[in-house]
Amino acid sequence: MAEIKMKASVNFPDECWESIFRFLGHGRDLESVSMVCKRFLTISSQLQDSLTIFDATTMLIPKLFLRFSRLKVLDLSYFNGNLEGLLCQVSQSTLDLDTLNLSNQRTLPIDLFRDIGSKMKNLRVLICSNIGSLWDSHLMIMAYCFPLLQELDISFPLISEATDFGISKLSLLLERLRKINFSGNYLVTDQSLVALCQNCMTIEDISFFNCFKITQGGIANAINFRPTLASIAFNIKKRRIHGRGLAPMPINLDLIDSLKSLKSLTCIDLSNSFISDELLFSVAECCHSIKKLILQDCCNFTFSGIYSVVSNCPLIQCLDLRKTDFLTDHCIGKLSMFLLNLTSINLSGCDQLTNSTFYTLTRGCPKLVEIKMDRTYLGEVGEDSDSSLVPVQNTQVKSLYLGQNILLGDQSLMKMASICPNVELLDLNSCGSISGECVVNVLRKCREIRHLGLANTGVKLLKMDFKVLQLKVLNLSGSRINDEALSIISKCCCGLVVLDIQGCNNVTTKGVKEVVESCMELRELNLKNCDFVNDNFVAALELIRPSLRRIITNSYTFRSSNKITQEGIANAISFRSTLASIAFNIEKRRIHGRGLAPMPINLDLIDSL
Repeated sequence: MAEIKMKASVNFPDECWESIFRFLGHGRDLESVSMVCKRFLTISSQLQDSLTIFDATTMLIPKLFLRFSRLKVLDLSYFNGNLEGLLCQVSQSTLDLDTLNLSNQRTLPIDLFRDIGSKMKNLRVLICSNIGSLWDSHLMIMAYCFPLLQELDISFPLISEATDFGISKLSLLLERLRKINFSGNYLVTDQSLVALCQNCMTIEDISFFNCFKITQGGIANAINFRPTLASIAFNIKKRRIHGRGLAPMPINLDLIDSLKSLKSLTCIDLSNSFISDELLFSVAECCHSIKKLILQDCCNFTFSGIYSVVSNCPLIQCLDLRKTDFLTDHCIGKLSMFLLNLTSINLSGCDQLTNSTFYTLTRGCPKLVEIKMDRTYLGEVGEDSDSSLVPVQNTQVKSLYLGQNILLGDQSLMKMASICPNVELLDLNSCGSISGECVVNVLRKCREIRHLGLANTGVKLLKMDFKVLQLKVLNLSGSRINDEALSIISKCCCGLVVLDIQGCNNVTTKGVKEVVESCMELRELNLKNCDFVNDNFVAALELIRPSLRRIITNSYTFRSSNKITQEGIANAISFRSTLASIAFNIEKRRIHGRGLAPMPINLDLIDSL
């Protein structure tokens, strides 16, 4: 019988295995599958469609490109090495990329764009955010080399020399451009925005924050050229007068009228803007398809403006009202009646909101997945709350951001956990009134929690006597955690992938060692300002736990073994004397001339072997 099953699995088509593996997940989820046999390694590698390259993976890049031959997304935003050399390898590979991310680079290797463009004719998305400098010549070369681009992000360069000339040329060359973000390019004017809307026939998504040479009249003209826009994001500058107030600045009537023409608008982001109720009334009047409304850090409007939009736009899924300080529990009660399709809401910094708002949202918004209520009045029961109403369980809520609520106590948190039993992300950073016993009870009740944030709290988690296998990310930075608590975590949370204990002064090498040995999937460990963790132990962590990809300490963040000392190797061997195989090299040190400097071999290393 066993032989029949084995033959059946061998004859199973690759396409069927691909379907099974897709069901299991992607990326890290397939690591264990890829180690079963060569065939599974090949099949799982074909499913990998995105790759993020760090400095330590440089030597492996040719092999990675061969292994993951179906890559569509390449992210180089974390790469600090020789970018030109890396892009040469990209251009010489057989990859047919869809998306290339070059963000955070000091310079753009425009000379290599021609080679990449000639090989990868299907590149649709180019992301060059937060680069060292951006010039008109960069824009023109991008457009010439990647004529089929549909999405371009050139936002917030450190030095922006891009002007209307470059943007206008780009708008003429990129006929298929659908989405562009040129925020932070402070030299561009109305001319650039109008050129994009006039020349790019398929443009539907434009973002231009902090481009204050673009006027309200210019925005109105651009909208009139392209009334089919689906998404627009910009800010109207707040002008400060002498003292603490803001100078009243009238909203251009042409801008207000132009918004009425955006019948297909699904997203409007006016973050950090000086707006008005009249502008919101205009949106409410005609933009009934809006799904995303972002008004975080806005001023000069009232509840009437928000109410008009929410009551007239029933499709809203994402609502961001961060730091809208006039909102009360009663206001949220009125809005919730129209938010039947809401999936995400941000009310952080709305300091009049209490537990009543939380209960109202979870009861009245059946599709709600994410609630952000940092820095509110959570922990207090609102004056207008109806004590006769029984809290309704909402199994759809997956993410709760409740940080910096100093009044939030055990009783309120347990009630919220009962309402949202399927929560996967729970952030309680700086909630000083929460006890460790309460957090343990929450983990017992909400068994799907994968990400738990307890930074800057007094929580110790000392009374946990059950497994929390789903927990992958645990942030305890700045907390009072100690070795005893780490020992419990190592036994109960052995599936951890990321552990942050930065600034935990009660932690020593002993506690960290227990966690590292027990958590076999651990990939990232933050030990910054953990003064009682031995440096040599840290340097040898890669030998103790091979799964680790990122270790953060006071002096450095490393992803490779170039700082491991002989003493560190000895310590690692003493921690793991059952090693069956070990490979390393001891650096040769050259002196002046042709010889090598004599360097004694550490006696501890000799003894450990």
